[in-house]
Amino acid sequence: MVKLIAKILLLFAFSSDLYGQSSDWSVFRGKPDLAGRSGSEIPEAPVLKWSVSTGASTKSSPVVNEGTIYFGNDKGTLYAVSSDGKIRWRFESGSPVEAPPMVYTDKVYIGSTDGVLQALNKQTGKMAWSFKTDNKIVGSANFWSAAKRTGVIFGSYDYFLYCVDPSSGKLLWKVETANYINGTPAVAGNRIVFGGCDGMIRIADPLSGKEKDIIEIGVYIASSPALMNDKAYFGDYDGTFYCVDLVSKQILWDVPPPEDSGAILAIPAVGSNSVVIGNEDKYLYCFNASDGKLRWKYRTNDRITGSAVVTGSKVLFGSTDGNIFILGLANGKKLWSFNAGSAVSSSPAVTDDRFYFLTEDGRLISFGSK
Repeated sequence: MVKLIAKILLLFAFSSDLYGQSSDWSVFRGKPDLAGRSGSEIPEAPVLKWSVSTGASTKSSPVVNEGTIYFGNDKGTLYAVSSDGKIRWRFESGSPVEAPPMVYTDKVYIGSTDGVLQALNKQTGKMAWSFKTDNKIVGSANFWSAAKRTGVIFGSYDYFLYCVDPSSGKLLWKVETANYINGTPAVAGNRIVFGGCDGMIRIADPLSGKEKDIIEIGVYIASSPALMNDKAYFGDYDGTFYCVDLVSKQILWDVPPPEDSGAILAIPAVGSNSVVIGNEDKYLYCFNASDGKLRWKYRTNDRITGSAVVTGSKVLFGSTDGNIFILGLANGKKLWSFNAGSAVSSSPAVTDDRFYFLTEDGRLISFGSK
């Protein structure tokens, strides 16, 4: 009996790690590995619960921590909204907030286009500290924790990946690259993995900040990798999609861009043996994670620049055609759609009983069961 209970607990722990947190979505893409998977099974026919308008356009995406939704807009305002749609507080950053926020312990972290990362008390919105870089920040911050140490990491257009102390904002280390860093650094195990406009995938050690390896791709990487099982999945600006082995540092497979392909600006969503990615060619693609073979594709009426989320059986994503979709993960068949009335370039945040999107005209919209 003891052995049976131990096996059940181990299986539960593995499942939780595989599909991510369900009660919170504190990090852009759900967890530091950026794999965009949720343990919550979203309903097949959700209904709109409420919407909050900010009166300004937005390129950000929401995150959720302990029942509060955080997001920024192009006016430079960071919002904290309760689960019933009431605004708890606002913070004026002074510059557009394109990057999704990140919540870690008692603070929410936001980067802005004036190159400043700010840490705010998540309960009050009061600033705890700020850190200045030499160019804009458009990717979300992330965090790592190892050997009783932690760090907040983020990239800048000044060509550096930074790591700062989460409590004080003191610089711990930085890694120089050869061009802009657009995306969010991904974290899994003892690796920080990130790309940039220098066409490289870089692997850094979180404790020392030393660059461990470089994998040359040769084309702009405008987004971020998603990590699972010692592999990194990502797309480039030409529309090629890759799977890289982080142990051997070899490209395991790549999918050349279709004839009419656009750039891949989204981050993949990785399930148990499927990887889902949107493209500017208006299609959402699902590939076998093991060999890159196409399983299905679904066409929308405009570009897909936001990142999808996968659950055990469904795919959730938005399109700049103004629609939000739920598809079956196994076959790509549409189960549900909602016309949001404005382009959707954000990535969703998914919790136990809700999911949230931002529309480009600045509305936070909440969906749940009937």
